[in-house]
Amino acid sequence: MAGRAADAQICVIVAAVSLKLKIISGSAVFYVRYRRGGGYYVPSCSNGCTRSFFLKIQKTAALPLPDILIGYMQEEKLPVSFDNTEFAFKYKSDGELRQARLLFSMMGQPALVKLGTRLTPWAIKNKLPIKGLIRSTIFKQFVGGETLEETAKVAARLGRYNVQVILDYGVEGGEDSEKEYDHAAGEFIRVIDYAATQSNIPFMSVKVTGFSRFSLLEKIDRLMTAVTGTLIKRYLQVIDQLDTAEKEEWHRVRTRLLRICERAAEKKIGVLIDAEETWIQDPVDALTILMMDTFNKMTPIIYNTVQLYRHDRLQFLKDCHEAAVERNFVLAVKLVRGAYMEKERARATERGYSSPIQPDKASTDRDYDSGVQFSLEHLERIALVVATHNERSNLKAVAFLQENGLPPDHPHVHFSQLYGMSDNITFNLAAAGCSVSKYLPFGPIDDVIPYLMRRAQENTSVKGQTGRELGLIKKELLRRK
Repeated sequence: MAGRAADAQICVIVAAVSLKLKIISGSAVFYVRYRRGGGYYVPSCSNGCTRSFFLKIQKTAALPLPDILIGYMQEEKLPVSFDNTEFAFKYKSDGELRQARLLFSMMGQPALVKLGTRLTPWAIKNKLPIKGLIRSTIFKQFVGGETLEETAKVAARLGRYNVQVILDYGVEGGEDSEKEYDHAAGEFIRVIDYAATQSNIPFMSVKVTGFSRFSLLEKIDRLMTAVTGTLIKRYLQVIDQLDTAEKEEWHRVRTRLLRICERAAEKKIGVLIDAEETWIQDPVDALTILMMDTFNKMTPIIYNTVQLYRHDRLQFLKDCHEAAVERNFVLAVKLVRGAYMEKERARATERGYSSPIQPDKASTDRDYDSGVQFSLEHLERIALVVATHNERSNLKAVAFLQENGLPPDHPHVHFSQLYGMSDNITFNLAAAGCSVSKYLPFGPIDDVIPYLMRRAQENTSVKGQTGRELGLIKKELLRRK
């Protein structure tokens, strides 16, 4: 049995004859007799030992430190470590790291972020000269570029470290013209064509609100909520209730998505359909499932996004699996926690309905991990993108693959994090042989402002996220001295 030491202060010696481990950490000395068997987890064996390994205990007799602790333990190797900052930031220069440190320090100030996320969209709308500042700070950190050509350089850079890319043309919805919607659909197809020429771009992302009127989606969703039945039955019933002009408009929406999916199937590029707010999500789900039924018969091409911060989504995932089995298609899903929490809760309070959001973070974490577990247990029918910055969730997914003898780059399992965040997860997963990508948006600054504001809010609202990013950046800068 060999001990693993992640901390230089820890020394692990194995006495082969007696199968006894001597663990030295600071002034504490432990002797552990080794025996195979089950037990329960102990978070640490002494100060600093947590990083080295987890121990399963069968029987323990503890005495005050630095006296001897004797127990029966089994070492369990961690599937991957997210503490290696050399891997995490190898692709960044010292200057880029210092810029990131400054940006995350600013995002750690809630009052500043609240003010900035209010003023920035207003300033852009009123054409104030702030684009240069945005471009050199938050845009540079979280966005690949304003054009596909600029973004291609970032994608190639990531590819040198075995990190793949999910390309996202950052247009979001509104009440734009049909001409603009057609243009957006054309851009999505152009992204697919480019991705097909690159070895490290297996996916691209689509927002249905990029080529559909928001208020039309909202009306369809509202009507679907008012009727009963399965998702598809409710959808078909409601489309029949639209007036002639709305039916024609919706037909154009479906045609745009169909063109995108057809090109993706032809080029063998996965299309990830982004999640939206709950009050427009039902028609997006219905469209996506119908496209899966057409294009996912043999291999996953069309992916839906499931937000597990909604309390109804774990059951939705299981219902979709049943539909996939019944209709004989591959259910392809990107599992996320969610991106609209503050907006969802505020709207529910304002309009007096029950919030669709989980009551607390623990509930979200529980459902997210359950959703990943369920998907991994059904890989013969489900293709999964584990899209999370939560280290524990990623570790659990990798551990499942290991424990079940599945390769880390299983064709139905992919990991992903947002560009500009959680490099310690992405690059260490890549180093461990996992199929992993960065979600890489691009587009004119005006178009990606909503995305950037969500990133700023997310790094402020997610407990510990900014502190974790800062700590890792500072650790790497110190290592490079």
